[in-house]
Amino acid sequence: MTIDRPLVLPALAIGLAGVLPALAAGEEDAVAKNVEAFRVAQTAADAKAFDALCASELSYSHSDGRVEDKAAFIANATAGKSKFVSLAYKDPKIHVVGNAAIVRFHWLGEGESIPEGKKSSTNLHILMNWQKQGADWKLLSRASTKL
Repeated sequence: MTIDRPLVLPALAIGLAGVLPALAAGEEDAVAKNVEAFRVAQTAADAKAFDALCASELSYSHSDGRVEDKAAFIANATAGKSKFVSLAYKDPKIHVVGNAAIVRFHWLGEGESIPEGKKSSTNLHILMNWQKQGADWKLLSRASTKL
């Protein structure tokens, strides 16, 4: 049996066309799992979880313009100066492009300062960039915009 070479590449392309969307959906699910784990880490102020979820090259930008690297972000997020009363990531959109994932969502948070008990709310648009490093998705950068 002989295979006509001009037909091999189109047949391979057709075969991969069905596989690639399934692979991307699997990666989107993996990113979604890490995004939720990050939200939970924020509500718990969990330094160990942040360390596992964030890339060493992290650039974390706050809505007030402050930019922190990984060490500063984790130190400030777990310092115990405030706590989340509630935090929701609404309408997340995840788009995987190769070893990168673009994540956008609407952040609705209620916080409380410690020990004063002063309450505050935040309403933001968030952009996260995740990068696949080895087998894991790591948060590479985050930016926020006030609504």
